[in-house]
Amino acid sequence: MWYNGFIDPSPWQLTAIILVLTHITIISVTVYLHRYSAHRSLELHPVLQHFFRFWLWLTTSMNTREWTAIHRKHHAKCETPEDPHSPVQKGLGTVLRKGAELYMAEAKNQDTLRTYGKGCPDDWIEHNLYGRFRNTGIVLMLLIDLALFGVLGLTVWAVQMVWIPLFAAGVVNGLGHAVGYRNFECKDAATNILPWGVLIGGEELHNNHHTYPNSAKLSVKKWEFDMGWMWIRLFSLLGLARVRRVAPVPHRVEGKQTLDLDTARAILNNRFQVMAQYRKQVMLPLLRQERQRVDDSVRHLFRRARRLLGREASLLQPHQQKRVQSLLEHNQTLRIIHEKHAALQQIWNRTSSNGHEMVQALKDWCAQAEATRIRVLQDFAAHLRTYSLQPGAV
Repeated sequence: MWYNGFIDPSPWQLTAIILVLTHITIISVTVYLHRYSAHRSLELHPVLQHFFRFWLWLTTSMNTREWTAIHRKHHAKCETPEDPHSPVQKGLGTVLRKGAELYMAEAKNQDTLRTYGKGCPDDWIEHNLYGRFRNTGIVLMLLIDLALFGVLGLTVWAVQMVWIPLFAAGVVNGLGHAVGYRNFECKDAATNILPWGVLIGGEELHNNHHTYPNSAKLSVKKWEFDMGWMWIRLFSLLGLARVRRVAPVPHRVEGKQTLDLDTARAILNNRFQVMAQYRKQVMLPLLRQERQRVDDSVRHLFRRARRLLGREASLLQPHQQKRVQSLLEHNQTLRIIHEKHAALQQIWNRTSSNGHEMVQALKDWCAQAEATRIRVLQDFAAHLRTYSLQPGAV
């Protein structure tokens, strides 16, 4: 009958079809809009570019220039009042409930489009179809769904329409700046929501992305899975994509004891991994050790200290800063490693433009670390000397 559509799938088949259709939409967003258009971390074949543009017109009515500009502004103004969708500024509930509305409001800001929307499609079809008849695509998608699936096509279409506002605008932009784990202490509150995600195409690895925004690959840990990267690798094998940049992979030479210009450059390139290693190799062992030594009267200060001590200082709330300060006042060893942590981070903030100054600053830091006679700090100083540029790197 007509109300069953041309396909008339079973419930399980319909579920599978919905997942495939929404997955294509997610891949269009993460590979084309995000990694290609906004960050230029890869190149895409013109045929693939246009397929993604067409599919997004059908399923979301989103415009490439608007999405790209809003996302670039999000990175440039992250967690400030000018951030289009920061839960830190606007509240998590607002971003979860009204993520799509925040996007549409910012899309009307011509200053945003002019400043951050450069390099986006500006051809005949953009002006005369995708831009001029923005909602025609989703109406066409509705008619196609009704023809294929009958009355159930309305459900298929509704899921397609809600998929990006729910997962991208709500979950990634909202939860991805509020809850989850952090591999790196970048300057904003971005988090990784899950280590393995299919529904969001790798976008759940948001802390990794904000640390290395120009990387085509969002996974960093061996156990993390980036679905978008899997598709990029497939497109590359088919000659439809070419990766331009990925996050740096630390290169170390075991037994190396000389801290030279190559070492300084390698540490600068891998500074986020270096600080993550500092937390793992220095802070955590000493926290466990010192907690066992102190008496019950100050042990309560160690609660959540693991997370707060290594946290990006600008992200600490006043009550968290007070808690850290109280802990450091009661424990000299932790105060020393906390000060050395801040001093190490300041080296590339002050000397990154001058390699020779950075070499000397790192040498001074290592000498001071060794002079503390704290074993894990001495070991970390030796660890820093083993960093080197990849063979053939400039």
